[in-house]
Formats: sequence, structure tokens, C-alpha cells
Amino acid sequence: MADQSRLKIISDNPIGNGLDALRTSFQTVCADKEIPCTLDALGQLDFEGGMITTAIPHTLLTDIGSGKDLYGDLLRLNSAVHSDDFNLDRIKPLLKAALADPPNDALIWDLVYDAVTESTPPLRPIASALQQTPWLRNTGSFANSSEYRIYVDNVLKEELGPMYVDLRDFHKTYFGSVPNLETASKTFFEHCLEGSNPLFNNGWTGWPEGAKQDDVLSWFADFTEKLAEFTKSYDSAPERKRRPLAKPNESITGSVAQRKIDVGFVDDPKAGKNSRCHWSQILVPGELKSNPSTDIPSKARLDIGRYAREVFAAQDTRRFVLGFTLCGSLMRIWEFDRLGGVASDQFDINKDGLRFVSTILGFLWMSDEELGFDPTIMTAQGQRFIEIEREGATERLVLDRLMKRTRCIAGRATTCWKAHREGDQDAVFVVKDSWQYPERDEEGCLLREATDQGALHVARYYHHETVRVRDADDDVENNVRKGLDVTKAPNYQEDRSRFSPSTSTAGASRAGQSRSIASTKRSSDQTGAPLPPSKRHHSASPTKAASAVLPNRVHRRVILSDYGIPIYEASSRKVLLAAMADCIEGHELLRRKAGLLHRDISIGNLMVSKDNRGFLIDLDLAIKEQRVSASGAKGKTGTRAFMAIGTLLGEQHSFMHDLESFFWVLFWICIHYDSPGEGRVIPRFEKWNYVDTEELAGMKLGVVAKESIFMKTITDNFTPYYAPLIPLLNRLRKVVFPKDKPWEQEDEKLYARMRDILRQGAEDMK
Repeated sequence: MADQSRLKIISDNPIGNGLDALRTSFQTVCADKEIPCTLDALGQLDFEGGMITTAIPHTLLTDIGSGKDLYGDLLRLNSAVHSDDFNLDRIKPLLKAALADPPNDALIWDLVYDAVTESTPPLRPIASALQQTPWLRNTGSFANSSEYRIYVDNVLKEELGPMYVDLRDFHKTYFGSVPNLETASKTFFEHCLEGSNPLFNNGWTGWPEGAKQDDVLSWFADFTEKLAEFTKSYDSAPERKRRPLAKPNESITGSVAQRKIDVGFVDDPKAGKNSRCHWSQILVPGELKSNPSTDIPSKARLDIGRYAREVFAAQDTRRFVLGFTLCGSLMRIWEFDRLGGVASDQFDINKDGLRFVSTILGFLWMSDEELGFDPTIMTAQGQRFIEIEREGATERLVLDRLMKRTRCIAGRATTCWKAHREGDQDAVFVVKDSWQYPERDEEGCLLREATDQGALHVARYYHHETVRVRDADDDVENNVRKGLDVTKAPNYQEDRSRFSPSTSTAGASRAGQSRSIASTKRSSDQTGAPLPPSKRHHSASPTKAASAVLPNRVHRRVILSDYGIPIYEASSRKVLLAAMADCIEGHELLRRKAGLLHRDISIGNLMVSKDNRGFLIDLDLAIKEQRVSASGAKGKTGTRAFMAIGTLLGEQHSFMHDLESFFWVLFWICIHYDSPGEGRVIPRFEKWNYVDTEELAGMKLGVVAKESIFMKTITDNFTPYYAPLIPLLNRLRKVVFPKDKPWEQEDEKLYARMRDILRQGAEDMK
């Protein structure tokens, strides 16, 4: 018997007409079979029992209890019901309860729980922690997004994870190498103590009472100008052309959505309070709050993280970003890198005036490398270039233009440039930088193997290396953070246990999840447990528990001898379809010749060469297909809009999932591009960037599970330019989702079927 609290929840959230579609379908089937439409008819029908799993509104599931966990269970039940070996007798009690008149909501929910805990054999194995690295979400995975804060902030919080604060060695780590900083700071501060009206007297003179933003901004700008002017005459002052910028009410140009910044330092010596600046000019972002209590993750810390993301995105050679928050008179210095963010201890600028002077002067005097710019990307005669050691000789590659810069803080942060060999304009290359977990196989090694094995339609290897800065391999822990010990942060242990990628990862452990709607069906030691092992295999993500090994990322550089444009910029529909067929062939050859599974099919990883040949790039997430254990990396990211339904639900990654991703890439392009490369944002599909994985799986399943719904979706949403591809997309849907559902068994012939449809479609294009 359900307890009273559960009965009240069910009573407050009636199913109502949520099962009308099921009842209508039942009546239609009975009429077609010419049998009485009674509950006894269930024994005579090959009934579409899976409809009940999609008929119950998702919002109701969230209200009732376990939310996304129950919803994910129902999606898997829906797939299991459609499998060839599913015994419908297992859910006939649920069907009878759903079809009864009047229905008993409490009984239906009890039987739903019975169905998902006892009757849901998986069609394909759910990936265990030993088999597959868990998926993470980050802000670099957005596709055709408006990037409004209402959408971005939750993902950014997840991306940043635990931000370790109160690191007392922070100032020494980042400011200690600035020449003469300590001496000059003392000289200026002593000057501030002099005279009948000293600038500092138990606090800074003129500091605004109440620390209102506009007043603090004005005071801060004036103080910084005085400091800059004083140090101009200092003998060892470096020639830095930096000025403070205070623009709380005006957007900074260069971001996707409108973004404002309170205060910061820019590289424009003429900058003033009313100057217009671009994010590419912001050297040190700052965030001001009048209330000292706002120095918390959801307020000042998130704001400064948002600014750091924009700086990273606009500055393609930035390895890390320094910034600061000033909440009332309480200051904290921040450093953001490809692992997230760390910060100094908090200090009161009106009590520790010398430290405040040293901090501001440090920002003015730091070298570009000390501010986080990559010293291995050099400039001479107006050209940027890198140098590589290859086959015993030094080669100089000139960077012609930026091709891609992932908009994120933590993560791989892939950056690509088109380049050419100095003195040879015809020798064109792509230089790719990314920050990889050291546990992961090096992409350069995988690409070299694919090239050596003759995998066509895959970017060809030229060179790879680990970037070296200050005569050391460039990584986050030892080089960017210079050995700063985050384990000494007071919030280290708390946040290590609280933040885990598995909280947003399909297939993660369910330990500690909310109690089920039918909690009375389990004993106390079963609450929150996964489904029975014989039915489904979940295991805890290796990231769930705090690891003794701190995460790290290594700065790696790969150089490719193939250059192209993203497939969504293909010059015509014909070229698009033919190039996609080439990419599918490349995926197959990558597996057959090199034994590699790509695992990250997206619109940014399918390319078109100048001769309209399609090819795959980006083996960052590729693995040996026969790998039986996880790499040990803390997590992997991908573009969620293109992930297969099964991958979103935690299934062990198969080549079939990648083939489904090709379908979603073409689907997405046809909706979001008015013409080659002219993108747009569609609110309905923008949500795919932000919802959790199980909800996204349900959204995708709802699009493809019925032909009439699919046809209406693409007819209503395809751009006029891509409307001629509507019949082709439906043909693809039928082979990728046989019987209107995700695949049940791996089928190597799917490669050829998809290629045939695409190539025939290309031939039909006039």
C-alpha cells in the first residue's frame, strides 16, 4: 500500500488524459482485428505496449518523484518492449490498469515501478566504469545557441566544477616572478601614507561608503591611474600599454550574447571610462559587488567565470586567464584554466593596502606570458608563427587565420589555425591545439596510425608534439598552476565529494538518488539501488568518488596536411550529401584499417576539401574499438545535439551510435542553416544543448519514433534551402531507426545503406 505522502503527490498530479493516446490505439487495434474492445482482448493482440512509456508526460514524472531516473527507465522500457525477445506478459498488468475505466492512478504508478525494476532487459549493454569514460557537459558543446545566461549558467557551473579558493600561495605563484614588483609596491604604498592628507589612512581615502558600484568604479579607475602615473617614473618599470576599463552598463563586443563587464584591464593605452572595447582586448576581467556576502559560487564567482570564458573565446593564444572579484572591500584574485578555476584567499583592501597595490601593479606590469598568453606562438613582421622540430630539422609554420576556437573554460578547448610552411604558400596545413587528459591516447599517435594504414577520408597526419613552455611540457598542474597545491584549499574535500561528472552523465551510478515513487516496494537497503543486475548493468563512475590522483590536462599540438571547411559550409546541397557519404566511408575505414572508433561525430568534425571531398577530423575522443577498460581520464565531452539516443542513455558506444550521429548532423544542418554557413537559432532545438541527457534522449525519440510526427517536424522546421532534402531525410530515418525505433543489433551493412541514400540524393540534386 502506498504511503500517505506518495498518495498526496499522485492526487495532486493526476495522469488525467495522459493515457488517451494509448486507449485510442488499443481501440483502433481491436477494431482492425474485429474483436470486442475489452481488457480480455490483451491476450489476443500483438499490442504496442511500449506506448505507455511515452504517453505519461515528463513533467508528471518529475513531480511524482525520482524525475530523470524514472524517465530514463521508461525510455529503456520503451525500447525493450519493441525488442523481438520481449515477453509482453510482463507488462500486461500495467496495460490493464492503464486501460481500465476509471483508471486508478496509484495502481498505475505501482505497476510502472514494477515494470522498470523487473521487466526491462537492455537491448544493448549499459557502459560500465571499466568500459567507457563518462560524458561531461561543458559550454563548448553548444550548437547554434543564443547563449543567453538563463541557458548557459547552469552548464558553466557544471563545467567549472569545484573552484578551490583561499589558496594562500596564490599571490606568490602568479605575482612572485614580476620583476621589482615588491619593491615598487612598497615605494608607492609608503607614498600613500605621507602628507597631511594621506591617500591611505586606516583605509583608502575616498573609498565610497556603501561600496555602490558606480562610485567604486570611479574610485578604482582613479586609483589605478594614479598608480600607473607614479610608476612611469620608476626606473625598472616595463613598457606596458595597459589601462583600467570600467563599463558596467555597456556590452563588450565580440561575444555571442550580449555580455557586460564591470571593470578590467585592457591593452589600449588610450582606454577611458567611455571607451568601446572588444573582448580580445580584455587582459584581466574584474567583477564588483557592493555586498561582501556575494563572494559565493552563484554570484561573483560565476560572474567572473563568465567573463573568463569570453576572454578565452576571443583570444586564441590564451592558456589561462587571471581576474579578480571585489565584493565590498573584500578582494579575491582568480585564475581560470582548462581544469576550471582557483582563487587566492580573500583580503580587505582597506586593511591590507600594500597587497592591493601589489595586485593592481602586478596586473599592469606582468608580461604577456605571465598573463597567460602562449609564448610558443610568436610574432615577427606582422605574422604569427610556430616552430616545430620534424625529422631532425626546424620548420616554421605561419598561422594564416583562426579556423576554430572552442568557447569554453574547462575542457579540451580545441583551437585550429590554417597555416602554411614559411616560404611555400602551397604547403597548407591545419595546426590544432587542445588540452588533453594525460591518460588518454594521444590524438597525434592515432592519426599517424590511421594515415599509415591508408584510412581514406580521414585527415592525414603530418606532425604532433606536446607543447613546451619554460623548458617543460605544458600542462595545467605543473606549468600553468606552477605546482599550486589545491589540496590545501579549505573547500577541497567538501567539493571533491560534491562535484562529480557522473551527476550529469548517462549510465552513472544511481547511489543516493531520490526515493522512487513506489518506495514502499523496496526494503530500506534497496532504496536508490539500480535495477536488478540480471536486467541492467550500471556501475559507479570512476569520477564519483574522490580520486587520489588530481586531474591534469596536457597542452598538445597536432598538425594535419588536409585543410577544409566545415560540412555545413558546403557550397551546395549536392556537395553536402556527397561529402557526408565520404565521411561515413572514412568512419568505416578508420575502424577496419586502424581499429579506431571515432565517437565524436558533429558538424564541426565533418569537413569538405577544396575539391569537395569529405573527410573526418578530430580523434580526440577516438578509442581502439576493442578496448575493454576506460582510459582513466576524468571524463569526455561531445556535442550533445548530435549524440545518439543510446549514447545519451549510457549504452556502451558502438559504431552504430556514430552512424546515428551522422543522421542527427544532417537533420540539424537542414534546420539551422538557411544557406551554406548561414546559421540561425531555433528555440525548440536550442534546448537540446541544455537539458539533461535522459530528457534529450526522450526528445530525440519523440522526433523519430513515428513517421507522421517526423515528417511534420522536418516540414515545419527545415529551411527553404534544405526543404528539397525532406524525402531523403525520411529515407535515412527508416534505415537508421528500423521499425521506428533505435537499433537492436549491430549491422555493418548500415554503412552502405546510408552512403547509397546520400550519394543517390547527391546525383538527384540539379
